[in-house]
Amino acid sequence: MIYQSNSITVAYLADGIAEFTFNAAGSVNKFDQQTLADCRAALNLLHADKNLKGVIYTSGKDAFIVGADITEFLGTFQQPEAELIPWIKSASDVFDLAEDLPVPTIAAIRGFALGGGFEWTLTADYRVADTTAKVGLPEVKLGLMPGFGGSVRLPRIIGADGGMEWITTGKERGADAALKEGAIDAVVAPEKLKDAALSMIKDAIAGKLNWQKKRASKLQPLKLNKIEAMMSFNTAKGMVFANAGKHYPAPMVAVETIEAAARLDRAGAVALENASFAKLAKTTAAAAQIGLFLNDQLIKGKAKKAAKVATKDIKKAAVLGAGIMGGGIAYQSALKGVPVVMKDIADKALELGMGEATKLLNKQVERKRLDAVGMAKVIASIQPTLSMEAVKTVDIVVEAVVENPKIKGAVLKEVEELVAADAIITSNTSTISIDSLAANLKDPSRFCGMHFFNPVHQMPLVEVIRGKDTSEETVAAVVAYAARMGKSPIVVNDCPGFYVNRVLFPYFAGFSKLVLDGADFAKVDKVMEKTFGWPMGPAYLLDVVGLDTAFHCTDVMAAGFPTRMGKVENDPVALMYQAQRYGQKNGVGFYAYSKDAKGKPKKDSDAVSYELLAKAGSTGVEFSADDIIARCMVPMINEVIRCLEEGIVASAAEADMGLIYGLGFPPFRGGPLRYADTIGLANFVALADKYAHLGEIYQVTDKTRAMAASGAVFYPV
Repeated sequence: MIYQSNSITVAYLADGIAEFTFNAAGSVNKFDQQTLADCRAALNLLHADKNLKGVIYTSGKDAFIVGADITEFLGTFQQPEAELIPWIKSASDVFDLAEDLPVPTIAAIRGFALGGGFEWTLTADYRVADTTAKVGLPEVKLGLMPGFGGSVRLPRIIGADGGMEWITTGKERGADAALKEGAIDAVVAPEKLKDAALSMIKDAIAGKLNWQKKRASKLQPLKLNKIEAMMSFNTAKGMVFANAGKHYPAPMVAVETIEAAARLDRAGAVALENASFAKLAKTTAAAAQIGLFLNDQLIKGKAKKAAKVATKDIKKAAVLGAGIMGGGIAYQSALKGVPVVMKDIADKALELGMGEATKLLNKQVERKRLDAVGMAKVIASIQPTLSMEAVKTVDIVVEAVVENPKIKGAVLKEVEELVAADAIITSNTSTISIDSLAANLKDPSRFCGMHFFNPVHQMPLVEVIRGKDTSEETVAAVVAYAARMGKSPIVVNDCPGFYVNRVLFPYFAGFSKLVLDGADFAKVDKVMEKTFGWPMGPAYLLDVVGLDTAFHCTDVMAAGFPTRMGKVENDPVALMYQAQRYGQKNGVGFYAYSKDAKGKPKKDSDAVSYELLAKAGSTGVEFSADDIIARCMVPMINEVIRCLEEGIVASAAEADMGLIYGLGFPPFRGGPLRYADTIGLANFVALADKYAHLGEIYQVTDKTRAMAASGAVFYPV
């Protein structure tokens, strides 16, 4: 044994050939400070070993190394930028130490080698992978760039264009794709991985492979002439700006760093990478995106826990009510392996539901994510029917009929009489109280809400709404089923609008008051999209949701929160509804809609909507971008805080992810509560106070004011 610690072992495998094995105590290998220190100690011993002829890097796990332990680095990122640079340099020096071993080195990759894990393999002279390998540099998804030399080595191995594409998109590659691009040197069956690595290292030791030449190319400047460099980097910058935009700085910083380092040797290039990494680590985008990653892990962790404790195994499901929504739910369930009965009272609705499922499956086939046999299998596992008898044998029912409490209540009552006593019953409702619907059932303990978002196949969120009588066993089973469907379930407690819609309507109310005060709704949309970062501004979103749907939901919200969410006089939403302008569904709303060349809805300005609004309030008043953002966002953030204080949602993490997954809240802002932390609660309170005269939706809670006064945050590091 040459070296042994809790994370790595280094021992001779054959004559002069050392096996450097990553095998941490936990379920996966990852780089934390202790592992880096262990690597440094082991490498120093290898550098001093006169008998050493070659090194093979392996893993004792099913994955090589999944990346750096980002949770450990969060506190470090709070340091000033000038202090971060020597910290990251200390880490990247370990990778240089690995690359500088005086003997040939080979990384034997199985499973995931991502981020720092893939960067470690790039220090080796050769990389051999088995067919299970997945490699990549996903740091950009955390608002960062590679920090252990990846932006230096990968472009020198596969070329500048390929290296920049890998780094700026963060996409992982399978073994064959990575081989084709030159990122790895060989692919073998899993059982042959170690033998292949051993054979390759022996060939390198014997001089059959020119490992010195291969290594030298990583230590030198990029092989690009001035014209090639100009074309390569300008093209990359254009593509990054088009795809990432101004709100995500990491991809552009990565390109600019690679460009600046193109004429430098490894030492100079890595120094630039160190500085750029430290710069990005201090951005609000990185804090937000890292926060999203950790919040997502929390939600996934809760879903896994629910799956372990759930006493009801969901083997077959039923969706009551076909159409677009029902078809989407049935498709998602069947696609993920849970057969489903799709029941409706009309053949036309069943045809629509099956048509929706077939359309979505055809897209999967077109994108080569599914073959014809797989598609046929999914279609066969969806059973369209007019008979309620087909529902008898299912384990869970998702009621998705029209949003009418009387109709839903009658359907729920009927289905309870049919299904087994331990079958779970849920309602896909967006606003109707779960407790009021539960009154129709003899056993409300097996009933809860299961609110999907449209379009079902694209929106990750499912709100699992717990009623006052819902059992924990029911909640656990529904959370597990939603996760199995590929969704991100968040458990919320019952209240008008539940969580997502409850906080959305104050946002709409803020928008309505802004328009009545004379703002141009199109300008409001532009500011909320281009400046704040929403995928759709409020007027456009209302058109997509349906102004008739939004109008009817205002009744529910006004009844639930009469002082805070009472109906707005001359509400633009009501004006559009009364004029039968329902949005995209009938071609006119705030905007007029037509079809583009691909058949997708295209929005245009419509003079009629402006004429309607002119009769209701002021027109032609100019508002600054800051005013527009504040008047829309303060009401939403206030309501999110109230939901957290009232226990409607369990944590700041789930509150933020609910809006990111359910509404498309700008990810680079991290969610409404992360955004409040970023601007500072004291600043948020001062901003809200500026508009407090506009109504209760702008007035902060006493607890928020106390948090601001004490310097508290929603996300302590």
